[in-house]
Formats: sequence, structure tokens, C-alpha cells
Amino acid sequence: MSKSIRAPHGNQLNCKGWVQEGAMRMLMNNLDPQVAEKPEDLVVYGGIGRAARNWECYEGIISSLKKLAGDETLLVQSGKPVGVFKTTEMAPRVLIANSNLVPAWANWDNFFELEKKGLMMYGQMTAGSWIYIGAQGILQGTYLSFVEAAKKVFGTPDLSGKFILTGGMGGMSGAQPLAGKMAGAAILVVEVDKKRIERKIKEGYCDVMTESLDEALKIVKENKDESRAISIGLVGNCAEIYPELVKRNAIPDIVTDQTSAHDIVNGYVPHGMTLDEAAKLREKDPSKYSDRSLESIALHVQAMLDMQKAGAETFDYGNNIRAQAQKKGVKNAFDFPGFVPAYIRPLFCEGKGPFRWAALSGDPEDIYKTDQAVMEMFEEDEALVNWIKMAQKEVSWQGLPSRICWLGYGDRHRFGLKINEMVANGELKAPIVFGRDHLDCGSVASPNRETEGMKDGSDAIADWPILNALINACNGASWVSVHHGGGVGMGYSIHAGQVMVADGTELAAEKIERVLISDPGMGIIRHADAGYDIAKKIAKEKNVNIPMLK
Repeated sequence: MSKSIRAPHGNQLNCKGWVQEGAMRMLMNNLDPQVAEKPEDLVVYGGIGRAARNWECYEGIISSLKKLAGDETLLVQSGKPVGVFKTTEMAPRVLIANSNLVPAWANWDNFFELEKKGLMMYGQMTAGSWIYIGAQGILQGTYLSFVEAAKKVFGTPDLSGKFILTGGMGGMSGAQPLAGKMAGAAILVVEVDKKRIERKIKEGYCDVMTESLDEALKIVKENKDESRAISIGLVGNCAEIYPELVKRNAIPDIVTDQTSAHDIVNGYVPHGMTLDEAAKLREKDPSKYSDRSLESIALHVQAMLDMQKAGAETFDYGNNIRAQAQKKGVKNAFDFPGFVPAYIRPLFCEGKGPFRWAALSGDPEDIYKTDQAVMEMFEEDEALVNWIKMAQKEVSWQGLPSRICWLGYGDRHRFGLKINEMVANGELKAPIVFGRDHLDCGSVASPNRETEGMKDGSDAIADWPILNALINACNGASWVSVHHGGGVGMGYSIHAGQVMVADGTELAAEKIERVLISDPGMGIIRHADAGYDIAKKIAKEKNVNIPMLK
């Protein structure tokens, strides 16, 4: 399909209600060329993370949303609209299930076979649930990970004069260069696709690009020595660059990686090959391509282990790269931790996570007004206020103007109600959509990522995201999704998402209060049940009803 998709702007309805309109606009926004990696293929980010199964299904979803009544629910099965049922005004307008396979069949081979038959698509996390907002969606989480790593290693959140090394500059990983710079570091991001770096420079997420490792290290040293923050994109393959840095003893202060290693066929490029050569091999012999990718990942991870041994703070940033390396013989691949157990879990215990919102008006002024509201409501939270100010200065809009802000239990619904009031009284030009990453405090079971190393050993228990989706649907979320495999690949995760439309009505206020309490509340319940004292304390302080909490 050659036409360019762009969500409608303004306050004119194309559907029968703002909830349906919000779902339609956010689906279209996912495929905006400013937002999606390969919109012509319906790919939003993360290898093959799609917004709809194919173009016929996309058109079917849009058509269904336009006709959908305020007491009906559209069912979407792996990117295909499969049914509309009469429900109630309180029910979600859309229920989505993506990539879910019976456990014994939950692997890439079975998925690809079903995908070829046109029966399934990979929804990633926010691609197939229509709430991706571009690189900003992971920006604050990446920034927080770098800051927490700095606190752990250097005793300060300031990474001035420090060197971060990482890989990947795609749809999600494209947040890394700006996040590292915002934390004060000289950050070097290795990316095999030159066009991706060029795009991030154009979007303001990366400062400079080079195809020379020598030049890249020179730029790092010059800026590190002067404690200047800078982001550098190096055209190269991590499986070649990382080992070379070890060989040169050019050890960074912090090293991680966010290439799409979860998908060794579509997301990772083997070393020793050009992009064109890789594309031809991928098409001709996927099995051989997979083996070549695993060989490269083994080299990649071994170099990270070597850097860790040399003193670098090393962590897995959620792409399942350690498990892939282990398959290829790197037995100690898990010697470095994932970012959640290393830095983020205490925030999850408090019910905090990556909350986000988008202005359906398309007017940036609506987001600036919400920025002002969040800074006034939570003025005592210095880190939050500083974050909003940094985001206003550094973040360029991609598609519909949007904002990301880590808010927790008790704060999300209060903020949501305030914004709903602003819509009702005309302060904002059109409704606001509230969503979040599926990577949230109580919505994921992912043993190599969000639920790695749980205190009670409950890493692989997938009841929690299912309960999260069920309670949010009961409470009237605008649309709810349950996905398999996002972020880490088939067989490795189950996760749920919810989205709310604040259209200024009393019904929206009722739903916002319920959903934005139950959703982060699941994070507190999940972690209290696992035995985390912080979560137990928060549950008691905020009267979260946990029947067997002692």
C-alpha cells in the first residue's frame, strides 16, 4: 500500500463516539510515517510488530470502528476484526488478542507457519494495541534506567563525564541516544542501518553520525573529558564493534544493548554481512540466517561479559539477548542482570510505570497544557517536574503530540480526572487518550525481563497479566489487549494493555477513576504477593485491599 496514513486532527468526529474515534486515530497514528518503522508493511517497531494483520484487515478495522455504536464491542484477533457484539456503555469498545498460542506451540516456527497462512500477526507490545507514540514512549524509562545505574555505581544520578555504550536505533531503541544525553553522558549507539541513525538525527534524538570507530571514540573522549553530554550514532554491527572495543581496552562505564535480538530472523543482522546480503539470505534460507544471527549474538554477549569483567556496569535492556546467546553456547550469558531487577523493580512495587497520553486534536498546545497540569498537581515531585521540563525542551513530536511520564497508584487517576475536566470545560481542543507501555508494574509475565528474579520465584506465572486485562475490561477501559511474546519473542512473555479516552463526559470520569486505580493497583498486588516489603507498605498506606496480606 503506497498511501500515507495520518490520523485526523481536530474535534470533528468520524465515528459515532469519541472512544471509537480515539481507537481509530491511535491505530492510524501507529502507522504515521513519522511514527512507524515500515508503515508500508504495517510494521510499527520491533522487527515485525504490526498494527494490523494486512491492509484488508486494517480497512476492516477502520470501517468497523466508524460504524461501532457506544454499546457495542469490536473483537480483534491478531490484527483482524472478527466480530461485533452488543455489550454495554461500560464495556470496552475494542478487545484485542495478539499472537497468543497454546504454550506447547508457542515458538517462532509455529508462529511463522501460521503467519504465512494469514492467520496471525505479531503485535509486539504497543504496536498491535494502538498506543505506540514513537521513541518518546520508552524515553523516560530509558533515562530512568541510566540514572538508576549511575546511582548504583557512582552514587549520583548525573552521568557527566561518563561513557555509555549500547546498540540499536530503531523504533524503541531510538530513544537511547537522547536518554543517555539527558542523563549527562557521552553515549555511543551502534546501529547497522545508516538510515535509522539519519532518521533519529532528523528527529532530534541523536546529535552526530559516523562510520568510523576511531572517529566515534575520539568524539566520545573529547566530550567525556569535558563532561559534555552528546549522543553519537556509529554505523556498524555490534557483534564486530563490541569485541573490537574489548580488544582495544576501550571499556565504557555502562554497557547495554537494545537491538531486536528477540527476533533473530527479522530483527537482528548477522555480522560480516551488508544489509542487502542479509535481506537476501533471510529470504532464501531463514534457517541459515537464524544460525548466523545466533553466532553473532554469542559474540555480542561475550563482549558484554568481557566488558563487565573489566569493570563496566552491564545490563540486558529487555531484548532477550542473553537467552539467545545461551542457545549458542555462552553458558554464563545471565551473569549480567536485566534492567528491571537491577534498577526498576522498586518503582514497580510502588505501582509506578510508563504512563502516556496523546492529544487527539493534533495540537501541541493541548499537550503543553497537560504538562502544566501535571507539574502543578505534583509540584513536590522534583524529578517529575524536571522530567517534563526536559521533555518539553528535547522531544520532537512524532505523529499526534504526546507525553510520557512515570506516574503511580493514586496519581494516575487524579491526573486523568483533571484532564477529563479540562476537556469538559473547553481548555483542551479535543479529548485526550491515556495509555501506557505493556511494560508496566502489574501487566506482564516475562521471566527474562519484567518478572526476572522475582523474590518468590513466580517469574513465569502468567495469571497476573490476564487478571490485569480482566479487571480493566470490567472497569470500562476504552480498549484492552492481551498479547504474547512482545519485547522478548515468542514463548517468553504474556502481557496486557489498556487505553482510556478522556472525552469530558461523566461516564469517562467514572471509567477513568476505576481503571486508573485498578491498573497500577495490580502492580502493588502482584509485588506484595511476591513478598516485596515496599509493595506491602504501599498497599497498607493506600488501602489496597489484599485479602491475605499480613
